[in-house]
This record gives sequence, C-alpha cells and structure tokens, in this order.
Amino acid sequence: MTIEEKLRHFEKAAINQAKAEGEAMLDEYKASLLKILEEHKHTKERQAALTLETESIRLKREANRALSRQQTELKRRLVKNQEALKDKLFAEVKSRLEEYMDTPAYQELLISQIREILAYAGESPVTIYIDPDDASRQSSLSAALNVPLRVASTSFMGGTRAVLKEKNILIDNSFATKLAEEKTAFTFRGGELHG
Repeated sequence: MTIEEKLRHFEKAAINQAKAEGEAMLDEYKASLLKILEEHKHTKERQAALTLETESIRLKREANRALSRQQTELKRRLVKNQEALKDKLFAEVKSRLEEYMDTPAYQELLISQIREILAYAGESPVTIYIDPDDASRQSSLSAALNVPLRVASTSFMGGTRAVLKEKNILIDNSFATKLAEEKTAFTFRGGELHG
C-alpha cells in the first residue's frame, strides 16, 4: 500500500470514526434533550394540574361565598316580608277584636273573666280593672256580678286585669297582652297545611 492509499484509508477511517462518534454524540444529545423534554412536560403537567386544582378551589369558594350572600339576602327579604305580613295579620286581628268588643259576646266574656278572677281570689281582696273603652259597661258589670270594678287609667285594648295585693299577683286577661304574646310566639310555617 502506498502512502497515498494509506492516507486515504486513514482519512476514510478517521472520517468514519468521526461520523460514528458524531452520531453517537448526536444520539446521546437527542436522548438527553428527550429526557429534558419529558421532565419539562411532566413538570408543566404537574404545574397545570396544581394550577387547575387551586383555581377550582378558588372558584368553588367564590361560588360558595356568592351563594351564601344570596341566601343571606333571600333570608333577609323573607324575614322582612314575613314581618310585613305578620304586622298586617295582627292589624287585621286587632280590627276584628275591636269589632268583637261591640258584640254581646264581649260582655259575656268580661263577666266570665271577672268570675274566674273572683274564684281564683277566693276570700282575698282583689282589685279588678276594666279598659277605659269599657267605662260605659262598668255599672252594668258591677251590678251583674255584685263586685266593684275600676276603670284603668291606661288602655289595654279590652279584657280585664286584676291585682291581688296580699299575694302580690297580677292577673292579666287583657287583649293587649294576649295579642302581644301571640305576636311574639307567631311563626310562619311555610308549606304546611293548616287546619
């Protein structure tokens, strides 16, 4: 083999070796890049999942806060409407009580209440009051029951009140008290049938 042939052979071998080493380096670099790409994808997927989860939690909280605000507003409006209806209802009840007070049944109710007070008092002294609006009934009630009655200084919307000083007892059968107690105890029971 001549020097020229040896040189060509050496050059060819060197080029082939350089190509092989270059391809190996290129394959190694590609593998390294693919590994970096996979790690980058994996990292980005985890970040995306974390961002999605964080955003989902934030959106749920926002939705819950908005729902809570709406529920609070609806409850506030419901209570306001119920109070308005309650006031209207009890205004109607008061009006009907006033109409009832002009009937003979009201006179009978007063007599019945006074008899109950006298039975409860027994032998104890008792002071029985009627409403100022019932002052015109004072003498007929006193005569019918043979008991002195006093006209109260302030109105209690009808009915009777009595004081047993010895026992320190107030008997309150006034319409004002009964109406106030009913109004305090009254609640709306939505959806229930009332009989």
